Amino acid sequence: MTQPPAESEFRESLQRLANRYWAHHPFHLRLHDGRCSAAEVRLWVANRWYYQRHLPQKNAAIVANCPLPEVRRIWVERIAFQDGAGDADGGLHDWLVLGEAVGLQRDEVVDERHVLPGVRFAVDAYLDFCRRKPWIEGVAAALTEMFSPGHMADRMAAWKRHYDWIEPGGLAYFERRIPAARADSSVTLGVVLKHCVTREQQDAAVRALSFKCDVLWAMLDAIDYKGQSWA
Repeated sequence: MTQPPAESEFRESLQRLANRYWAHHPFHLRLHDGRCSAAEVRLWVANRWYYQRHLPQKNAAIVANCPLPEVRRIWVERIAFQDGAGDADGGLHDWLVLGEAVGLQRDEVVDERHVLPGVRFAVDAYLDFCRRKPWIEGVAAALTEMFSPGHMADRMAAWKRHYDWIEPGGLAYFERRIPAARADSSVTLGVVLKHCVTREQQDAAVRALSFKCDVLWAMLDAIDYKGQSWA
């Protein structure tokens, strides 16, 4: 068995992937600079729904693959965040509200008529990854959460500044997700650091996070290509 690197080195290997996070994609740069049309904003929201809708399923796959009750107990909360718990609405409901706030009809988001083939392919690949790979690799792929809270906070500020036509109530998803993502990222990193104890496991975790960054980037490639001509 190959000697694993020190925890600090492993942590740095994961955090170095921040420069591949989709916050740096040209589409997101335009979105945050106020240079996207209303049609492009709507296309982004409609396609991101496909990703949001599959998050409970990919988290359920991780839970199903995980033999450790202590991990399953904390991970199952992510399913409830999106689907809602009891009578409470969850993140999927909030995303549909966002769709309406940017001018989409709820049925055109739900029936996914605007979802692009490239987005569908990337999200389906991510779900398949979490179903087939060891549970800890599915968890490691979720470490994009380390990079997301600041990005979402910047998005909220940018949307309020540049896209004042968006109904303010539509931003509820981000308002709820930002603090949740900060908490989740700490938990996720702790699980990965604790359970990736060999060099092979740590290398697999870095590859998993790299793959997730590619998934998100590929989604925006498709949206960016289509968005500039979408009416």
